[in-house]
Amino acid sequence: MRISELTRRSGVPNATIKFYLREGLLPPGRATSATQAEYSEAHLRRLRLIRALIGIRGLSVNATREVLNAVSEHEAEVHQVLGLVLGVRPVDKDEDKDVDKDEEPDHEPGRSDVDALVERMGWQLSEHAPARSVIAETLETLRSLGADFGWRTLIPYAELAQQTAALDLDQLKNTDDSLEQAERAVLLTILLEPALLALRRMAQEHESAVRHGG
Repeated sequence: MRISELTRRSGVPNATIKFYLREGLLPPGRATSATQAEYSEAHLRRLRLIRALIGIRGLSVNATREVLNAVSEHEAEVHQVLGLVLGVRPVDKDEDKDVDKDEEPDHEPGRSDVDALVERMGWQLSEHAPARSVIAETLETLRSLGADFGWRTLIPYAELAQQTAALDLDQLKNTDDSLEQAERAVLLTILLEPALLALRRMAQEHESAVRHGG
């Protein structure tokens, strides 16, 4: 396809596509003349992933380039691709070598609660998982407000989350294309999150109507 069709199908302006080409985020197309090139479906998928990483994940152009390069290196390794796209697995494996001991995750308030929950669930998680800090901060906030809400209270929710995760990963098993896996990972884990929260709100309203009268 020509760049005009790539623009139409992706919804990304021509100027933005050319910027991604200059920055090395999007590989060059097959040259058909001195000023024109043909682009493939792979370009379209990569372009969609770029927009998702920059527009949804909020990554910089440089960080997006690093993620895309790493995704290409880990072709067909679903666990690696998922970790890179979600920010769980660092692109640079040596980036945490010089971390100050006082800034290590073990010193984070509420960390012991999170570790206990992870151990109880038997989960295999990266130390870099951003969700660890979210849960730790939430439990600490609840504790500061005097709420009797510890990590054990989260176990039934964690079990439901495990079932949801199984559904998510089932959607990634039908392709060995690393870019398509990465695109699906963004769609299923980030774009779908607002809908999952909305479903919970709807279910709460229904349950309240059943229990207390509509």
